[in-house]
Amino acid sequence: MPADGGGDAQPDAALHAAAALDWLATMAAVVDADGRVVHANAALEAGLGLSRRQLLGQELEHWLSRHGPLREALRQVLGEEFSSKRFDDSMIARAGAEPIPVQVVVSRTDAPGLLLAELVELGQQSRQEREEQWHRQAQASKDLIRNLAHEIKNPLGGIRGAAQLLQAELDSRELREYTRVIIHEADRLQSLVDRLLAPHRRPHVVAELNIHEVLERVRSVILAEFPRGLEVVRDYDASLPELRGDREQLIQAVLNIAHNAALALAERRAAGDARIVFKTRIARQVTVVKQRHRLALVLHVMDNGPGVPDHIKDRMFFPLVSGRDGGSGLGLTLAQTFIQQHQGTIECDSQPGHTDFRILLPLA
Repeated sequence: MPADGGGDAQPDAALHAAAALDWLATMAAVVDADGRVVHANAALEAGLGLSRRQLLGQELEHWLSRHGPLREALRQVLGEEFSSKRFDDSMIARAGAEPIPVQVVVSRTDAPGLLLAELVELGQQSRQEREEQWHRQAQASKDLIRNLAHEIKNPLGGIRGAAQLLQAELDSRELREYTRVIIHEADRLQSLVDRLLAPHRRPHVVAELNIHEVLERVRSVILAEFPRGLEVVRDYDASLPELRGDREQLIQAVLNIAHNAALALAERRAAGDARIVFKTRIARQVTVVKQRHRLALVLHVMDNGPGVPDHIKDRMFFPLVSGRDGGSGLGLTLAQTFIQQHQGTIECDSQPGHTDFRILLPLA
């Protein structure tokens, strides 16, 4: 049963400080010496599917698989044996649901008799580390590509110009064919360099937009190119607010992902059961590359294809890395660049039969 409102007796300053916990990405609660909840943050409310009012006065241990470790940690931190104490456990969010592996971190607060208990999902922790790593790698790749492209452009122009001059001096049709090959390949490389530099040249044009209009545009393009054997399913959350962003960049980012999916579905298209799903949802209290956001848009582009090849899973967003013969390896690189320019990120979960590209875009 709930306690007699022990939180009401705590200093107002402590509760004001506790309110700042809503900015934490992890689930957290301020608890008393008995482990009863004095304040729960928004992430914990969402994780347990309960309101703050329902959580107040309840023992936090009730939602942990093991009884005892939390009480012992509270005793040790309150007794100043440790400034903080952590242990691994599982959180039982709902009856019948699978327990969620978490690391529980108990630490002191400035308020006498009150402690902070954080429940860090082990999967969330690794996801944030992976997200930060991808962001650093993308930034390093972007700088490298920009510098390399500029270094390539000057000699490439010289090669093309020399080939044109040589072509004008040659009488042999056979020899002129060689110079045409040189000019054609120089133009192809020039086009590749321009595509590498394109995201950095084009201005970022921001306006209010509806993400579902973006998806409908992508859907029409994909179905026009692949009219047979492919179904593009809509699973939209109609309550989503408008997003401030660059319409053309977002269309290109989603199109690159969806186009890759459609190409990977060649066998499924031939069998007539290829499927791409556009799914939109809202997320609350999320962290994207160390920035906390109250609201975010979650956009899934899912397909039932063979999955991303294992040998490129860790490098799929790197430039010039492709899992398809003849692919330029720029589609996902450009998609990640455009999404990062919106302070968002792209993740991928892939296995044979199900690939899910998850785009996270802050709203507030």
